[in-house]
Amino acid sequence: MKHKIRIAYFGTPEFAASQLEAILKASYEVAVVVTMPDKPAGRGRKIQYSEVKKTALEHNLPLLQPEKLRDAEFLDQLASFQANLFIVVAFRMLPAVVWQMPALGTFNLHASLLPQYRGAAPINFAIINGETETGLTTFFLNEEIDKGAIIMREKVAIRPDETAGELHDELMLLGNKVVVETIKRIEDGHIVTQPQEELTNNLMLKPAPKITKEFCHVDWTQSGHTIFNHIRGLSPYPAAHTQLVSFEGESLELKIFACQFQAHSSDLCMGRVFTDNKTFLKVILRDGELFLTEVQQAGKKRMSIADFLRGTQLNGLWKVSD
Repeated sequence: MKHKIRIAYFGTPEFAASQLEAILKASYEVAVVVTMPDKPAGRGRKIQYSEVKKTALEHNLPLLQPEKLRDAEFLDQLASFQANLFIVVAFRMLPAVVWQMPALGTFNLHASLLPQYRGAAPINFAIINGETETGLTTFFLNEEIDKGAIIMREKVAIRPDETAGELHDELMLLGNKVVVETIKRIEDGHIVTQPQEELTNNLMLKPAPKITKEFCHVDWTQSGHTIFNHIRGLSPYPAAHTQLVSFEGESLELKIFACQFQAHSSDLCMGRVFTDNKTFLKVILRDGELFLTEVQQAGKKRMSIADFLRGTQLNGLWKVSD
């Protein structure tokens, strides 16, 4: 049986704004958009709109920005739009009183091949763990986070040098297609879901928790491939960081956005930093050398290593902090 679709869309960042645009382009009716409240950001603490709010305003869509999702006034407002399908992309956890509201259910777009990488940072952890494949999943929400019945899964290969930012953009574009196709299946009534339990047998599940500042610190005792994956999995945001320390007591905080690893055995002291102060800066690892190629010094902009070395001479002996 074909259903008339009327959507309430929940989302906040650029990733979610892209799917909202795709839904509108496919001529589906978006009755209301729900996004996070406006927040001050940057040095000037100016009020910033979410990317989803910007898109909603551009298309003159009704907009709700609740502080609390269980607030009675918000629930009444949401119900008044009479949406029969809720769609969630990169938003906070919805309480049952919200996701149980629409007649056709509430589905979420998740940036992994569920049941793998449930959690807040699936794109980052797929790269950090050295995966060669990931993808997108749409699933109906239930009581457990990221564990509802699967509607669609779409696979994507991960390039050996791909960063989290590059994979994010690739999945964002693919998500446009996946979200619209999921809506079409629900609209046509031709939907067969798969319980995630069927995919978890004998499978070691890998989580994707929220990334902390401490996790972003580079552990230079690990293997070169592990460090390389860690750096590209955090690039460009929130970015891996380290501290260079001179034997005279100077220190330098750096974010690392890009690097290259060369594997080989070495008799040099692990953790030592070498540079010609012109074209390269490398860290000696237990199984090779890691060349930093894009960095950002505290208070400055992101730059190539050559530009960094033009403004910062590392004289004397340096090492990375523990």
